[in-house]
Amino acid sequence: RTQKGLPTAARGHYLKEKVAERITGKSRDKKIVKSLSDRLDLEPDAIAAYEFYYDTTIQRVGFIDHPRIPFAGASPDGLVNSDGGIEIKCCDAEMHLEIVTADGIDPDYIWQVHFNMACTERSWWDFTAFNPDMPEEIKLWVKRIDRDEEKIAQIESNVIEFLAEVDQ
Repeated sequence: RTQKGLPTAARGHYLKEKVAERITGKSRDKKIVKSLSDRLDLEPDAIAAYEFYYDTTIQRVGFIDHPRIPFAGASPDGLVNSDGGIEIKCCDAEMHLEIVTADGIDPDYIWQVHFNMACTERSWWDFTAFNPDMPEEIKLWVKRIDRDEEKIAQIESNVIEFLAEVDQ
C-alpha cells in the first residue's frame, strides 16, 4: 500500500494476474511475453470465433487508401458485410480480462477504428478482444463502435496537417 493507505498499481496488476490464472487454469510464465508475431498467429482463431458467433464471413483486405487524402490509408483486420469492419486484439489473459471487466476500449484504439471507417467508408466497426485460454463465454469480447463524423473530421485534419509537414 502507498503511504496514504491506497493500493499500489503493482498490487492491482498482480491481482489481475491472479484472477486471470484462476479463470484460465494456467499460471503465467513471467519470462514469456507474447510477441507481436504470437498475437498475430491467434488472429485466424479470433476471426473463426467471430464468424461463428456472428454467422458472417470476414473479408480479409490489405492496405486501403484513404478516398480523399493522398498518401494516407489503413490496414483493417477485416471487413464485415457491406457496412462494417473488425479490429482484432489478441491479448494476454490479464489485458483481456481488463478489457472485458471495464467494458471499454483504450482511446487510441477508438481513433484507429475511426480512421479505418474513414478509409473504408464504413458505418460501424467491431472492436474485438480474443484470448483462447478464457472460458467460452468471455473468450471473444466484441464492442460495436458506430461511425462518428466529428472524430473522423478531427483525425482527417490531423492527418492532412501531418502530411503537410512531411511535404515540407
